[in-house]
Amino acid sequence: MRITNIKFALIIMTVLFNVPAFAYSPDETKVECKKPRFSDFNLSEFKAPENIEIPPEAELSFKVSAWVDPKSITLTAKNQPLAFAVESTSTFHKVKAKLPAAFNGSYVRIRASVKALLGCDEQTGWLLKVADK
Repeated sequence: MRITNIKFALIIMTVLFNVPAFAYSPDETKVECKKPRFSDFNLSEFKAPENIEIPPEAELSFKVSAWVDPKSITLTAKNQPLAFAVESTSTFHKVKAKLPAAFNGSYVRIRASVKALLGCDEQTGWLLKVADK
């Protein structure tokens, strides 16, 4: 009889000491947002020592993660909005744009920003040197 009482007491103590493990925590309800990723930028960035120039009025493209809201994509060149098209698949969104002739012979900073479906956002940029025509 004494052994069963000890076992019962041990079970009760184990349950009481493990109660915090079952407690509700507001942090557990937060959904982690996966940061969007950019990949496959098709043009050569302007970097020393190569200093590669791209052709005038070149077409640029890059891919962004599938968990991005395609309506949230913004693309600018020299802080001016750049017209672009988006092709979506189940694994990524491909963004395509053409550099305007006004940028021929100049340096251009391309900036892209996106917002994930769960709310977090990401941005990136590329420096290009466009050849003169």
